[in-house]
Amino acid sequence: MSVEDNQAAKRLVPNNVLIAKRKAKGWSRLRAARELERAGLHRGLSVPDADAIEKAVYRHETGRAICRDQLYIELYCLVYDATPHELFGDIEPTVPAADTFGLRSHKFVCAFIGADQIEPLIRRGTVEQAEPQCGLDCYVSAKVPADGECRLYVWPFGVAILHLCEEMRFPNIASLAIWRRRSYIQNLDWASGYLSGLTGELVEASYVLSLYWLHSPMWSGADLDTAARIISTPRVLLERDSEESESSLGHAELVERALFAEGFDHAEIVSFGIKGISIGYASWSGVVYCPLAARRALAEEELVSTELATQAMWAYCEHINGQVERGKDPTVPDPYGWRFLRGVKSRLTNARPQETGQHRSMRTAILDTSGLIGHLTQAIDVLRETSER
Repeated sequence: MSVEDNQAAKRLVPNNVLIAKRKAKGWSRLRAARELERAGLHRGLSVPDADAIEKAVYRHETGRAICRDQLYIELYCLVYDATPHELFGDIEPTVPAADTFGLRSHKFVCAFIGADQIEPLIRRGTVEQAEPQCGLDCYVSAKVPADGECRLYVWPFGVAILHLCEEMRFPNIASLAIWRRRSYIQNLDWASGYLSGLTGELVEASYVLSLYWLHSPMWSGADLDTAARIISTPRVLLERDSEESESSLGHAELVERALFAEGFDHAEIVSFGIKGISIGYASWSGVVYCPLAARRALAEEELVSTELATQAMWAYCEHINGQVERGKDPTVPDPYGWRFLRGVKSRLTNARPQETGQHRSMRTAILDTSGLIGHLTQAIDVLRETSER
């Protein structure tokens, strides 16, 4: 080997991730090539023969060629069950062209039912002790009949939340915005009726908050970031108080195209994603999260748990502060007075020793955009003042 060849070989940077993935399966390069070929044919893709693929695998693994071919990227991701970022370190996700995008919509339909209603639900076996949500003890039911997967969560201080999870696909964000507004009205009516029947008392669900887990985007690069920002505040696409119609959808689609062309940002949208790992935004309207590197991004359950705790406390503080606004001294169960709220505020705002930076950023973004800390502070002050009279 010449001096030049030796120097060139030393400059090669092997892709140790590809090599480790292959060896973990006990495959030779030829076996890996055949698996790539099989995966491609199963997908209906036009793939080279195994010999050509084996040569490509050799070049990609040894660093003699950087893998830029979208076909090979897709094949590697299929057989190694990994993302492009995990295998190649690409900052921008590779997203196949699609006509729709897929997400899981998590709706938190909140109501205050009163602390006296919780114990009967526990005695009847309607709800059972659940895992604490961000340190808050709560109870959860089995599945509630609904369009989508739904469970009832209740907290001993009197808050009930119906957590409705729906798998959805949309051709554009405008369609999501229209569906969201229409379904919110239906969800509130349904939740009020369900909780009234469950408790035997008139219950009115007060609001809905959405969390979107964007698992199948139809955008990439800067467009994906813009899409996530819009999804966190989909109301921006809609005219105020407009009726649902083809023209309102058409208008929303025009606004969506304009925002993609011009870029979209809003002072109240807070980012909590990490470049190359995830895209995450929180706003007053809701939260959206798109994992780019699934094994290093936040888990879906982490966001759901944080929202359950946040919305439970928001609904409780809304009840307390609502009594004040009606000219009453608020009354709450003794265990859940101002000292309890002070402890919750500390638990929600202070970092935990084992908490990751990603989780802390997510929790802070959700708390900041929800306005919960101000709500908590006011409720603490009011209850403390009332108790000292």
